[in-house]
Amino acid sequence: MAEQLLLVDDEPGLREAVQAYLEDSGFTVHTATNGDEGWDVAQRILPDLVISDVMMPQVDGYQLLKRLREDPRFQSLPVIFLTARGMTNDRIQGYDAGCDAYLPKPFDPDELVAIVKNILSRQKAAQAGSGDIENPDVAELARQIKEIKALLTQKGTLQTTAAPIHIDFTPREQSVLELVVDGLMNKEIARRLDTSVRNVEKYVSRLFTKTGTNSRTELVRFALEHGLVKPKGN
Repeated sequence: MAEQLLLVDDEPGLREAVQAYLEDSGFTVHTATNGDEGWDVAQRILPDLVISDVMMPQVDGYQLLKRLREDPRFQSLPVIFLTARGMTNDRIQGYDAGCDAYLPKPFDPDELVAIVKNILSRQKAAQAGSGDIENPDVAELARQIKEIKALLTQKGTLQTTAAPIHIDFTPREQSVLELVVDGLMNKEIARRLDTSVRNVEKYVSRLFTKTGTNSRTELVRFALEHGLVKPKGN
């Protein structure tokens, strides 16, 4: 599965050229024309990395970065700044704001691709290195999920409190939802579906968005009560 990149720039020519170059390099690229639109796209696609211009109308790159860093989903999301302002003080401001790399315009597209690949490679290595560490908060959520399942499936029947509804899940989202309801950890789901923990986290976040829930416990309760998955009887 190709990494999902978000490119935010108000210059149509540059935006289209960079998008084409990155796509030729094997990435899936989504675009936005300013920070406000970029924020909306980021919430929808949950990108693996953001490339953003700094100087843009309405909401600039610094404001976009601030929004991203204030959201738990994006606190570790890599962000690369592109800007015509290449002074040392500007670069320091960018790094202080939390960006991972700073590339002054004009730039060599091969250099941008190399930076993107390097950042994503280091992030994957870091995730792999911590993959065996179990988060106690996640373990607690799993226990809550199992308790809810037991409550809602007492005597082998699901006590629904709402009419069944239909939500347009992708096949992979549906698979992740069913495994979450089964009480599996993200790492276990990743192994079952032969994907990365990062991708599982993205799918779970999309499930939260589509169902209007904020936690795995709420998601499980919502899915069972609205018939989004078939409960497993005793």
